[in-house]
Amino acid sequence: MPSLSTAFAENGAATLPLLTLGAAAGEPLFWRGGQSVTRGRFAAGVLQLAEQLPDKAYAINLCDDRLAFCTALAAAALRGIVTLLPPSSGAAGLAALRLAYPDSIVLSDTPGSEYCVPQTAPETEILVLPEILADRAIAIVFTSGSTGQSQPHLKTWRALYQAGALIGQRLLAEFGRTQIVATVPLQHMYGLETTALLPLAAGHATFCGRPVFPDDVRAALASVPAPRILVTAPVHIRALLNAGTRLPPLAGIVSATAPLPPELAAQAEQAYATEVREIYGCTEAGSIASRRTVAGPRWRLLDAMHLDHEGGQTRVIGAHLPAPVPLHDLLEVDGDGFHLLGRASDLLKVGGRRASLADLTRTLLSIPGVIDGIVFQPESNDGNDILQRPAALVVAPDLSESAIMTALAQLIDPVFLPRPLRKLDALPRNAVGKLPRAVLERLLAET
Repeated sequence: MPSLSTAFAENGAATLPLLTLGAAAGEPLFWRGGQSVTRGRFAAGVLQLAEQLPDKAYAINLCDDRLAFCTALAAAALRGIVTLLPPSSGAAGLAALRLAYPDSIVLSDTPGSEYCVPQTAPETEILVLPEILADRAIAIVFTSGSTGQSQPHLKTWRALYQAGALIGQRLLAEFGRTQIVATVPLQHMYGLETTALLPLAAGHATFCGRPVFPDDVRAALASVPAPRILVTAPVHIRALLNAGTRLPPLAGIVSATAPLPPELAAQAEQAYATEVREIYGCTEAGSIASRRTVAGPRWRLLDAMHLDHEGGQTRVIGAHLPAPVPLHDLLEVDGDGFHLLGRASDLLKVGGRRASLADLTRTLLSIPGVIDGIVFQPESNDGNDILQRPAALVVAPDLSESAIMTALAQLIDPVFLPRPLRKLDALPRNAVGKLPRAVLERLLAET
């Protein structure tokens, strides 16, 4: 397993390894149905696919299976093809992506697709893979669109490889080689770093599938050996606890994509006898900091990363980042860490009083009987959002809208009570549990 010091010592080199093999070639890299796929077999599959790919500038990777996805990503990297990771695989989004990147091919693990990547690996193993130019453009990752229009961000192999090393050292160093089961997709930066780069760059192994429902998560974890790490999101942690799902022994739970309420983290730690850690990051910079949620609100920066201020904005600087990355969140810096105050767009000001939409959402979710919900500020017809009340969409089968409002009125300042508050049967969260702004506006209009 490459050490962090080794990874950063290679900063000045022209290349970085795609995968460490040699004596480790026989170690598991992927798991499916209780059977492992070794690092050497994966490498053989990468070379095989690389020879078959057509000459294109871009490859749109829609593979859901993690073995197929990583095979496609690595093969494209060897060929100098930039992988596109769209936030949605819907027909409209895919058509728009192909229009923006016309010299592209679609790689999928769905039979009958334009180019189907197998969910298997050759039986033979190889011991060497070519290294990758450290500053080669490997992937373009897109923001989720939760705060507006999705935006593309290019990632070099240096940035991706060393992100895997940083996360591995912070979260998994004490466990040795770890088996990862994840409920999040690979096309999101969080899923890419934790379930593709942790195996490729930091020596761990990952479960091939993406279980979402509680029983499927339990079965996936039971199919891999200890130590096991569950990589997930708050919405899936809540679902596991609500279902009363018993899980095999866990070395830890990792959460990201949305703030994790401390009380939910405490419930998970008690139910599963493990520690829950959160990752703070963004598509632009990747993972930036981590914390054990129940230990307090302070985030600790990953090694070799630090923050500075310029022009009233906080920027994150890392040895693996090509340039300082401005952050959209408001942070209170504290040595090698910080307290997260929220996004500037997340803060409400009414009559000299302030509130955070994220805090209002956490308060809403704390009401007994509320299964899911969100508080947000709709766009104003006259553009004056500052004076507009927030709105709320809530899933609470056994509560009326008036009962929810009455409970909220006991917990928050009346000027921040959401109007309107509308009940829904379910919130159409995306694969990482987010609700894009456009979806919220549409739901509110429909109700």
